Amino acid sequence: MAQLAQILTPVDTVVSRMRTLDATLPERDGVAVFNRVYLAVTEEVDRCLDAGAFPDPEAAITLDVRFAERYLAVAEEGWGPACWRPLLQFRRHPGVRPLQFALAGINAHIGHDLALAVVDSCRTLRCEPADLEDEFDRVGDLLVSMEERIREDLMPGPDVLQIADPLTHLLGSWSLERARDATWSAARALWALRGLPDLAEDFAHRLDAAVGFAGRMLLTPLPD
Repeated sequence: MAQLAQILTPVDTVVSRMRTLDATLPERDGVAVFNRVYLAVTEEVDRCLDAGAFPDPEAAITLDVRFAERYLAVAEEGWGPACWRPLLQFRRHPGVRPLQFALAGINAHIGHDLALAVVDSCRTLRCEPADLEDEFDRVGDLLVSMEERIREDLMPGPDVLQIADPLTHLLGSWSLERARDATWSAARALWALRGLPDLAEDFAHRLDAAVGFAGRMLLTPLPD
């Protein structure tokens, strides 16, 4: 039992850091909006670990922590790679709605950070991406269910959100399922290129830029 508590400490640490951000950031801040979503996901992962829902707890913890640390570095320092810059730039824009902030954060974190976290975890655990696929899928399933919930929580009511509403168009242009599939392919490609550091760096840079472009579109300010 003592050994299990020690293994869970890294997840407890990232949860604590997210709770600190939640307590200190203004409620309407774009990073704060995403942080609340991600905190709920990480707490759910922690509960699943406690319940023994992951066949390989060490792999799940490693992936979860490596993944979270990439976001926390951005949130705590206030700067980051291209994928996060739209959210950091528009985080206080009055014309951007909370749902846009949440999805832009998910876009940056899933589209870019998760691929790099898979590679980080493979290096730490000395394994192949295929060995982490079950954990990747389980975490992804939690994110999909959470995305559905935040859309319900943050979406304007049906009397406000009509088919021609600009937000409807923006939301229809991005899919977490597609982003997750693309991320798995990107992680495998980065791992395959690990012996060619120049190519791997160029691939990662282009992935970062492409995800950042999608984030900028998601954060298009909308009229009231």
